[in-house]
Amino acid sequence: MTNEWIGYVAIITSVVINIPRTHVMKQMVLATHNHHKAEEFRSLLRDLNVEILTLDQFPNVGEIDEDGATIEENALKKAREVFRHTRLPSLADDTGLEVHYLNMVPGVYSSRYAGPNATYADNRKQLLTELTGVPPRRRTARFRCVLAFVAPEDVEETVEGTCSGVITENPRGQHGFGYDPIFLPIGYDKTFGEMDAETKNTISHRAVAAQNIKGVLNEYFG
Repeated sequence: MTNEWIGYVAIITSVVINIPRTHVMKQMVLATHNHHKAEEFRSLLRDLNVEILTLDQFPNVGEIDEDGATIEENALKKAREVFRHTRLPSLADDTGLEVHYLNMVPGVYSSRYAGPNATYADNRKQLLTELTGVPPRRRTARFRCVLAFVAPEDVEETVEGTCSGVITENPRGQHGFGYDPIFLPIGYDKTFGEMDAETKNTISHRAVAAQNIKGVLNEYFG
């Protein structure tokens, strides 16, 4: 080999060796447009080395009808649909407030308890109206959250988390969303609507479900 060829080989070798390596963060889609929920889950799952996207970044997904008979069915349906459209690992939740005095309703109908286009305030008002005159000891309830994870290679997993409490007679606090201002968790003197995010994200139904799904996500994402 001539000195000229040796020089060419040295240059090529140097170029190959010095190509910078970029780190691509793994991604997962959270099946929601709800910014409050997205921030809550990002906080709960912050120790995972995964970028959490939302449906705001995938307008092609469209609205997903939550027509399942159970919370589990709705969570799985959303995760499957989002995965089908994005081909990215997808995480979906469905949450219901179950009031014992009302035979565990609103339950699966929690987000539309006062009608198909009901606001959070409408739903709270409907529930409080139905509990008018009911004493505190009979206003017990629980939040129940089911998380469904769907990913390539036929991965499908579900977990759940619950948080027990009572329904207050009036809304209290401006934090959170949904029924948070009228839900007083057992052992606390503040509703979810009055709690700071750090405390809520330690005891809430979503916090428990998120903790339960971490093992699945860690195993999948490595």
